[in-house]
Amino acid sequence: MAFDNIHNYFEKLVFEAIQKKIHDGEIDNDEDYLGDVACVALNQLPSRYVRHNVDMVFYMTAEEREQNQIIVEDAVIMAIDYVNKHRHSDRPETINQ
Repeated sequence: MAFDNIHNYFEKLVFEAIQKKIHDGEIDNDEDYLGDVACVALNQLPSRYVRHNVDMVFYMTAEEREQNQIIVEDAVIMAIDYVNKHRHSDRPETINQ
């Protein structure tokens, strides 16, 4: 289908940041936990939908790419903290509370 290759540019960056934290032993390699961390992190980032990541990267400066890495890392750290805090709660508070 024509829409199969459309995705959020930040997904790959978030997944890579999470994989690095797994590799470094900073977080558990539990599928549900990782899914929660990824969703919370992605919800903190702007939506940037592209067909190919090169479409976005081509138009970014080195400073913009570096800034994206920083905001992704910050979002992942915040998501890990949030999920860890609420991991065993029945109804966690929202992030904005």
